[in-house]
Amino acid sequence: MPLFETIGLGGEKTAVVIDIGTSYTKLGFAGECGPRAIIPSEVKILQTGKVVRLEDYYNTNQDELFAVLVEFLHQMYFRYLLINPRDRRVLIAESVLVPTSFRDTLAKVFFRHFEVPSVMFAPSHMLTLLTLGINTALVMDVGYADTLVLPIYEGVAVLGSWQSLPLGGRAIHKRLESLLLAESTVATEGGSELPLSSIVGTVQEEMLEDIKVRTCFVCSMERSRKVQDAAMAQLGLIDPSQAGQPPTPPPSVEFPLDGAKILKINGSIRESSTEVLFEQDNELQSVATLILDAIIKSPIDTRKELAENLVVTGGTALLPGFMHRLMQELNTLRQSPKYSSKLAFGSFKIHNPPAQPNCVPWLGGAIFAATEALASHSFTKDIQYEGPHIPDWCSLNNKDFFTEGVVEKTPVSLPTLRKTLEAIKSSTGLGAKGGKESGKESGKGSAATTVKLETSGESTT
Repeated sequence: MPLFETIGLGGEKTAVVIDIGTSYTKLGFAGECGPRAIIPSEVKILQTGKVVRLEDYYNTNQDELFAVLVEFLHQMYFRYLLINPRDRRVLIAESVLVPTSFRDTLAKVFFRHFEVPSVMFAPSHMLTLLTLGINTALVMDVGYADTLVLPIYEGVAVLGSWQSLPLGGRAIHKRLESLLLAESTVATEGGSELPLSSIVGTVQEEMLEDIKVRTCFVCSMERSRKVQDAAMAQLGLIDPSQAGQPPTPPPSVEFPLDGAKILKINGSIRESSTEVLFEQDNELQSVATLILDAIIKSPIDTRKELAENLVVTGGTALLPGFMHRLMQELNTLRQSPKYSSKLAFGSFKIHNPPAQPNCVPWLGGAIFAATEALASHSFTKDIQYEGPHIPDWCSLNNKDFFTEGVVEKTPVSLPTLRKTLEAIKSSTGLGAKGGKESGKESGKGSAATTVKLETSGESTT
């Protein structure tokens, strides 16, 4: 059992809030200030004993994904949360880039295997704003696989302006691994030093994550330029007199491998591995340019307010110096010819949410799930029989899916609606025409007897 049984609004037990990230999953209960557990988004296959990530099954057979999710959620419920899944609603914080097949299979697992009362898929960028009490912001999620920027204005996501690049923790790991194999040495028990590449061919993902979190940081923009100029001068690309004096490298650190071997990590590796986030590619794009491009693509009357309400989330944003470097990049790029003519606002401002960047979307979900709105915005297991896919939160065609006036916004099918309306007509003794006229005269009942279903393309009266 959990530490204490919590009862939510209406006598229900508090809902379960889950944020399934590419690298880590945050899970806990509604109304709490932090997740109960942060676990890797991976599961061990019992047949082979191999540990696989959930993202590896995004585009595979749904039967395989179903089996993997069953094992993952079983571990979540009965090892970490210690609750009966049938007693509590579920809120899932999802990203814009989550495949539809993954959402459908995840809902199927919750309803068919764990028999939860209801499930709600909420956009993580929207939930982030709940932690700050604002309804307009430019939300930047710097995760493991990619960086995603989505403007939100007056509570509505500006989907035509979202930007994304495959820059995140994985990109840092690849750069870090290549630098370690090329420059680092290992001190053996006998006192000799051997190149790391002579001992291992690849570095494990867990070790790269540990080295990144413990030793790496993001340097300032001025220092980065000095390091780049010194490197270019060493290669003969620029005049050494123009490069100036290279900065003093950070101190090297020692990282234990297996007790008998010590990995020596040069100071230059600690700062250069994170530069991949801010180095512009062939299309002159980086993490900082995503924000500027998203603002330019947004309506002109929203740009100033978006620039003054930046919110940065994601585990990669926890790197020391990341926020400071991001502000330096934004202020410098804004003055470049590419952006100066299109961006005329004063300055950028970054909010400081009441949680670590990697837990901000989860905290927003815990806040929302503690309100009465969860019951009206969730859907039950009957929804999976209404169409081929679970309704998407950003689909404008689903605005009438939760029909007003029919059993408290319960999702219903067109045949069910027809039967309900026929019962209303027969009980009142009015036909379709008489029902409309009656509604006009009294000013009541017309909303309950006329329903338009845009999802099916039909209208019934």
